[in-house]
Amino acid sequence: MEFDFAEEQPKFLMLMYGLIAFVAVVGGLLLLLDVVPAWFARRREAQLIAASASGAPLPRRRKQREGLFALFFLLPTLLLLTVGLVVPAIRTTLLSFMDADSSNWVGLHNYSWMFSEDSIIRVLVNTLVWVILVPLVATSFGLLYAVLVDKARLEAVAKSLIFLPMAISFVGASIIWKFVYAYRGDGQEQIGLLNQIVVGLGGEPKQWLLESPLNTILLIVIMVWIQAGFAMVVLSAAIKAIPADIVEAARLDGVSPWQMFWQITMPSIRPALIVVVVTLSIATLKVFDIVRTATNGNYDTGVIANAMYDQAFRYGQPGQGSALAVFLFVLVIPIVIYQIRNLRQQREG
Repeated sequence: MEFDFAEEQPKFLMLMYGLIAFVAVVGGLLLLLDVVPAWFARRREAQLIAASASGAPLPRRRKQREGLFALFFLLPTLLLLTVGLVVPAIRTTLLSFMDADSSNWVGLHNYSWMFSEDSIIRVLVNTLVWVILVPLVATSFGLLYAVLVDKARLEAVAKSLIFLPMAISFVGASIIWKFVYAYRGDGQEQIGLLNQIVVGLGGEPKQWLLESPLNTILLIVIMVWIQAGFAMVVLSAAIKAIPADIVEAARLDGVSPWQMFWQITMPSIRPALIVVVVTLSIATLKVFDIVRTATNGNYDTGVIANAMYDQAFRYGQPGQGSALAVFLFVLVIPIVIYQIRNLRQQREG
């Protein structure tokens, strides 16, 4: 098949425009964040040198000018936050009180629907199971890895392997685990690792992702596999930060390894544990990719983010989808507030 440049020319033009836009954006950011501040710094330095050489009083910074300069750098961030976060949040909240056509106000009807529809109640229950199990199990495995790997031979290699799933996207990890759970009909050779193990042990292969509620647990395994490495890195750093004199004093007192873990290690790494649990809880509440890729929310595996997408974009119910989005936002708020208060207490302590 011969290459027809004339036919492919529009694609090359689009590629060229994209490269030009990329260079323009990156160049603009470099100019804004590097060249301009450096120019002002050099100008200020030259003024100070000239004043020092002539014996004149040093020029004072004008607070008004500094305020304008700071506002100049804050404006892009404030603009992006307003356009990308504040406005969509307000619009989503308003849509949650409107009908499917977004033309009539329906009050709290979409919220009452959320708690009366059996399929959505199942989604809420699944989300609760995710939020309970993922932070608990992922943090537990991360702590176990951190304790076992700490100061062991080939520590760096072991940590790299454990952390490796974090480098894989949720979609990529879900595809990998779909092969693990893969099923072929009876009498055929099983290509899925899990079914191959079951058959090797004399059992019957199953369609794992079709059996509820087991399929939800199997999807949670994917999330735990990804996030355990993150928990391990944070907790391992916290363990290494425990003062050596405290550990040595405990050993001189004759504490056992078990007592060392519960009486020294756990209290010392409590702030890091809270950070890990809070971070994983928020990430779990927003989980979408794993469910979307593995089961598309079918077979009673849906979660709030998945149901929100389906209602708003597949079923033509933006009001109901927006209600789910607002409910998800409300669930995240207490976790964020707790984290802020915890950080403030640590700073004051």
